[in-house]
Amino acid sequence: MNGVLYSICFAGNLVAFLFKLRVLRVDRSPTQWALCGNFLFPCVIFLVSIPAVWVATSSFVGVVNFSGIFTQGLVMLATACQQLLLLHLTYEPAVAWRKAKPRIIGIGAVLSMMIVLFSYATHTSEAPTRFAVTAAQDHPAYLSVYIAAYVCTQIDICMLCWRHARVSPRMWLRRGLHLIALTLPAALVYAGCRAADVVAGQFGVSGGAWEPLVPIALLIDTLGKTIGWTLPDWGRYLTSAHERPTRHRFHRELAPLHRQITAHVPDPVLELDGDEDLRTRLYRTVVEIRDAQWALRLWMTPEDASTARQQGAAQGLRGDDLLAFIEAALLKTAMEAKAQGVQPVDRAVTPRLAEPQDLVAELSYQRKIALAFRQSTPSPHDEKSARP
Repeated sequence: MNGVLYSICFAGNLVAFLFKLRVLRVDRSPTQWALCGNFLFPCVIFLVSIPAVWVATSSFVGVVNFSGIFTQGLVMLATACQQLLLLHLTYEPAVAWRKAKPRIIGIGAVLSMMIVLFSYATHTSEAPTRFAVTAAQDHPAYLSVYIAAYVCTQIDICMLCWRHARVSPRMWLRRGLHLIALTLPAALVYAGCRAADVVAGQFGVSGGAWEPLVPIALLIDTLGKTIGWTLPDWGRYLTSAHERPTRHRFHRELAPLHRQITAHVPDPVLELDGDEDLRTRLYRTVVEIRDAQWALRLWMTPEDASTARQQGAAQGLRGDDLLAFIEAALLKTAMEAKAQGVQPVDRAVTPRLAEPQDLVAELSYQRKIALAFRQSTPSPHDEKSARP
């Protein structure tokens, strides 16, 4: 079972590492170097953890169970990469390096202690699937140092993720950091099993009863972190796939309003190339509706606005629904007046009653205007135009 799960973890980190290696050619910032290390070290860890590779690696070095301290040492280096990455994401470089210094020193001290304790231990045979269980029984000090450092670094990574997620302006980075933080329980399950091994070993009891939880916890922790760290790169494609049908629907809903209003005020309309994407077309539709609406203000009157407000209130409309109804009614009466040859006069009427804060809010509001416009009674000009 371990061989299969570790192969999955190896493959996931290898793909992520190769992808980031390509990015490193054009972006050699500390964050990209740390990301590459964050994927490279787990890739090597899970490759060596495959039983056949474990034995071959130890045999090549000539030290029994060398693969054990090698993989656990790489775990410490991988956590250091994650800490460096999160610190550089959150702080200016000088501050990030200053905050990283005690962490790097701490991990260096842990690695030194692990090497010393491992060198004093006696290993009689390779234990590719039971290295930690054997170490807990025969060399509890070594495993205790490793587990304590592992728990501290995982908690630190979780806290750094939540801290930066609160201030990051990038949606998919926030989601990725949340996912990484949520892998902490799996990491603690792994650490808890190893701590239980140490305790059980002192009573001469094997930790085999809970050993099956270890690879599962590692799988969840590793794949969760791999997905979380790569989510900012491929999450935008999920957004695009999700938004495409939404944009089609929005464009279809706004098109009739755009067509009618720009028929009266064609100046704002820009001719777009046939290969322009839907996002650009939708954006132009929104802008052109607002520009044409502003031009039609010269045919709007305060009386029309007051009448529309009374009619909307009588229908029970409130908030943006009421404002959208009034704007739709003003557009209708302005187009009627213009079509009938009424001379334009600036009566200081504000055609825009709401001020959405961003494009998403603007789209939502214009859909309300378009709906109110479709549901309103057709103007005499529209009825005349509709007759054959």
